[in-house]
Amino acid sequence: MTAAAEHSERPESAESADSAEPTGRPAYEHPAYPVGLRLADRRVVVFGGGQVAQRRLPALIAAGARVTLVSPSATPSVDAMAESGEITWIKRRYESGDLADAWYALVATSDPVANAAISAEAELTRTWCVRSDDAAAATAWTPATGHSEGVTVAVLTGHDPRRSAAVRDAVVEGLRDGSLAAPAHRARTPFVALVGGGPGDPDLITVRGRRLLAEADVVIADRLGPRDLLSELPPHVEVIDAAKIPYGRFMAQEAINNALIEHAKAGKSVVRLKGGDPFVFGRGMEEAQALAAEGIACTVVPGISSSISVPGAAGIPVTHRGVAHEFTVVSGHVAPDDPRSLVDWASLARLTGTLVILMGVDKIGRIAETLIAHGKAPGTPLALVQEGTTAAQRRVDATLATVAETVRAKDVRPPAVIVIGDVVAEGPGKPLP
Repeated sequence: MTAAAEHSERPESAESADSAEPTGRPAYEHPAYPVGLRLADRRVVVFGGGQVAQRRLPALIAAGARVTLVSPSATPSVDAMAESGEITWIKRRYESGDLADAWYALVATSDPVANAAISAEAELTRTWCVRSDDAAAATAWTPATGHSEGVTVAVLTGHDPRRSAAVRDAVVEGLRDGSLAAPAHRARTPFVALVGGGPGDPDLITVRGRRLLAEADVVIADRLGPRDLLSELPPHVEVIDAAKIPYGRFMAQEAINNALIEHAKAGKSVVRLKGGDPFVFGRGMEEAQALAAEGIACTVVPGISSSISVPGAAGIPVTHRGVAHEFTVVSGHVAPDDPRSLVDWASLARLTGTLVILMGVDKIGRIAETLIAHGKAPGTPLALVQEGTTAAQRRVDATLATVAETVRAKDVRPPAVIVIGDVVAEGPGKPLP
C-alpha cells in the first residue's frame, strides 16, 4: 500500500501526547509506562522532514540510532544532517514496507492518510510509533526532556504540554544550579574545585559553580563569597571558615592550602568557594600550585569579577561609547609608596579610560594624591560602591580631590570597589554622545 506523504508538520504543540490537543476521545485511561529506549545502532525511521523532524533528529542521532528519513523534501538543517552523513535521506513519500526492521518510528507529516497508513504498518510490525498529529493513535509518546550532568529528565503529563515543559525546566534548572539536592549515591570520583562565587549576590554564582557546591563534602569559604549559599548545604557538609577579615583574625594562606590538600587526600569532594573570580586577586593560582605540588588536580570555575559586576550593579559602565575605550583593574591593598607595590601609578595617571581599584578603601587617600601628582585632574569623578550586589549595597560619590575626606565622613568600609573616571558621571538616563 502506498499513500501520499508531505514533509510539513503541525505545530510542536501537536507533536506528542504531551503536545496534543484533546481529540474528543475518552481521556487517557491508563498512564504511559515510562521507559528509556536504547537505540544505538538500531534502525529508526522518521517520516517528514520539516520542523518537528528538525527538532527530534538531533536527539536520535545523539542516541546512536541509524536514522532513515523518508520525505520528498526537508528543511535546510535536516538537509545538512543528510549531507554530513548523520542520517540517510530517502527523497520520496511513504511506501508500504518502510518500517521493515525498524525499532522506532516518528510520524511527522501533514498528510493524515499517510500518517494512518504508517501507524497501521507500525502496529503490524510491532514498532513503537510516535504521531505528531494524533497522539491518541500513537503507541509511544515523546516526553518533554532535558539533561543535566548525566541525568535525563523526561516528563509526561498526558495532555498538558506547557505543564510538562514547565516541570522539566524546573527540575533541570534545580539540578544544574544545585537548588534541587540530588546527590549521587553510587561511587563517584572525588574532586577539588576552585569556584568563583561572584561578587556576593548568591544568584550571580555560575550554574557550574553552584552544582559543584551542591556535590561537595567540604567547603572552604571566603567571607566575600556568596555566604547565603552555605545555608543550603546538607548537614553532612563540613564548612571551613577561611575569612580574611581586614585587621581581624584570618586563616593564613598556607593553612588554606593545607586544608585543601588534607581533605582531597582523604578522598573528599572539596570546593574552595571564593569571592569574585579565583584568579582576579583571589590567590587561586597559589592554591592550584599547592595542590599540583601534591599531585592533586583541581578544576577552576571562573566567577563574575567584582571589578565589572559591582560598578554595573551601581549603574556605572566601566566602558561607555565615546567616554572610555579601556578599563584597568588594579589592587590597592598596598600604598603607592610601599616598596611591595607592583603598580605603575604614574602610567595609570596618564590613561584616559576607567580605573577600577579593588581592596583600596584604606589607601585611597594616598592613591588619589599619587594620581593627582602624576597629572590626573583633581576633579576626576570617583565612586565607591560598598557591599556591591548585596542588600547592603551603597554608592558614595566623590572626586580625586575629595575622596579621602569623603571616606572618613561617610564611614566607607571594605569591601568596596572604587571606580575612577568619566564613566562615573554616566547613567541609564544619560543620552549617548
